[in-house]
Amino acid sequence: MTNEDLVKGKKILIVDDEPDVIETLEDLLSMCKVEKAYSYNEAKELLETRYFDIAILDIMGVDGFKLLDIAKERGVLPVMLTAHALSPENTVRSYKKGAASYIPKEEMGNIVTYLNDILEAKEKGKNFWWRWFDRFASYYEKKFGPDWQKDHEEFWKSFYI
Repeated sequence: MTNEDLVKGKKILIVDDEPDVIETLEDLLSMCKVEKAYSYNEAKELLETRYFDIAILDIMGVDGFKLLDIAKERGVLPVMLTAHALSPENTVRSYKKGAASYIPKEEMGNIVTYLNDILEAKEKGKNFWWRWFDRFASYYEKKFGPDWQKDHEEFWKSFYI
């Protein structure tokens, strides 16, 4: 099974106020049925009136945490994708609010792999974040230093016990 197999044909909403980010994701997810929104209001309208398997949500500029709540209410898997709001605190917040993942924009070139992880977890009844630590711990260490888990130590321990 290739990475594309699980995501192929999925309905995905991409929400970002940066057109180049949306365009890049649209190209990377060409095997999916993609809808785009460039603002909170546009995304809210689409989430409330259409079905999506996954919503990829920017945090800054489109009120991504409010959209996460709407996506959860509608049974859509919310995936946070961010650059400016990238922090260990917002990662924990996203997890606790029910996001299926939290992905740095610098890593969006691997979006198919990350969405595949989420869909595989759903299929197998696992926690959506089952591979997150393996995928991003070294990235976070480079970006935030060796103590990046310190403020939420108990939370992070649950990922590798």
